[in-house]
Amino acid sequence: MTEGDEAESEQNIQIDTIAEMVCRSKKLVVFTGAGISTESGIPDFRSPGGVWTKYDPEEFTYQRYIASTESRRKHWLMLRHGNLHRSVAPNAAHYAIAELDRIGKLDCVITQNVDNLHQKAGVPAGKVFELHGNMQRVKCLGCGRYYPFAEIDARVDDGEPDPACIHCAGILKPDAVFFGEALPAEVLEEASRRSSECDLFIVIGSSLVVYPAAYMPVYADKAGAELVIINFSETPLDHRAKVVLHASAGATMKEVVARLMKKKI
Repeated sequence: MTEGDEAESEQNIQIDTIAEMVCRSKKLVVFTGAGISTESGIPDFRSPGGVWTKYDPEEFTYQRYIASTESRRKHWLMLRHGNLHRSVAPNAAHYAIAELDRIGKLDCVITQNVDNLHQKAGVPAGKVFELHGNMQRVKCLGCGRYYPFAEIDARVDDGEPDPACIHCAGILKPDAVFFGEALPAEVLEEASRRSSECDLFIVIGSSLVVYPAAYMPVYADKAGAELVIINFSETPLDHRAKVVLHASAGATMKEVVARLMKKKI
């Protein structure tokens, strides 16, 4: 058997193990990071060639956004380059997670992503806890109204570098968490509770270095849940996981669900 054959055999064993764990689970939480959405063409901000190699993240804080028209103009330009608001399709991993919900195995998704792809794939919005917000929406910080991002993006295209609310002239901000801004308290509290109460926690596409989001698998592990990590790079929690798989999120999750279905769950 060649080295490649051995690696493939080991991966098959790991996928079988994950499928068995999902089969046994009564309360599965899936936690996703940027690595699941790069397979849909959304760039990872922190990777080589990502947005933060072109812009200084220290310039893009919530405090600067609120204080300066010039800062808001820079934010809108940077966000448009990130393509997080564009029409992007879910990939095989998103659809596999939605299938886990359809067959009754998913308690919820906790995500660091702001791309709305879990909902597009079919996971009910009430089961998706967006720790860092959602780039499909823009919120007025004055009156609280929401706008579709595409509507505000069109205004920027038409020459408004710092568009304001048409109802109260308040500052418009994408409904995603900026540097220096607190995570949404209710979402964080519920995500923490569900992490602490699950029996299986699967991390997909996260390096687990951004806090407080990265506390979620810690809560699950401390509560006795089994931990699976599917990510191309190592994470600080690899030593705590029952399965660590350095492989494609889409191909892996599609195969996990296929093997799960063979068990007639």
